[in-house]
Amino acid sequence: MVIVVEENHSYSEVVGSSSMPYLNGLITQNALATQFYANAHPSIPNYFVLTSGQPITLDDSFQGTVSDDNVVRELLAKGKTWKSYAEALPNIGYLGGDVYPYAQHHNPFVFFSDVVNSPTQQSNIVPFTQFGTDLANSALPDYSFVIPDNVNNSHDAPLTTADNWLKQNIAPLIASPKFQQGGLLIITFDEGAFTDLANGGGHVPVVLVSPKVKKGFQSTTTYEHQSVLRLMLAGLGVTSFPGAAALASDMGEFF
Repeated sequence: MVIVVEENHSYSEVVGSSSMPYLNGLITQNALATQFYANAHPSIPNYFVLTSGQPITLDDSFQGTVSDDNVVRELLAKGKTWKSYAEALPNIGYLGGDVYPYAQHHNPFVFFSDVVNSPTQQSNIVPFTQFGTDLANSALPDYSFVIPDNVNNSHDAPLTTADNWLKQNIAPLIASPKFQQGGLLIITFDEGAFTDLANGGGHVPVVLVSPKVKKGFQSTTTYEHQSVLRLMLAGLGVTSFPGAAALASDMGEFF
């Protein structure tokens, strides 16, 4: 299970855009949620919903510790492995603030008490350079949260830059034998454009890539980020879901 989170673009800016040929090719070959909505503005509540099922805070400068149930707790309880692969992270286990182009508020794992209070779990917060190494060694964990930096996630650079990054870094994952045995990749945008207030956080594209998805399928069901959290955990055999993920639609129609 791998999720890649891009930044601050609405569905209408991405789907069909000539600036993102690689991503649109994945849409054609795989599956797309056409009525997916982010939960809020700005970024941080969406990252928290993706990992804890609730927004936690609306403050991108948040520096607290979150003791609520979360994906790390549920994965560990089931004996599953995880990593947060954050591009431009200064070092393994780094829990500190922004070091541009790394943005702390895009890495929700650094706030969870399950990680903050455990040196062992802190070691699962790693620079993105580790992703290629783990992929080559067939050593990716059960759950991977991939965070491109603020240049490559479309926050501070054009969509073309983000698309090229996906092609360079994610295409090898999709082509890998282990992924082709039944892996799932989800590419989402944390929130829509700031002027897009639909359902709280804007209308965003969510692409599901897997040998198991219905090819070319486009869902018209309304979803939010808690459904992605539920889907990824359920796919790993977890049956207890944090926060709003417990009551979220399960996205089973894509398979």
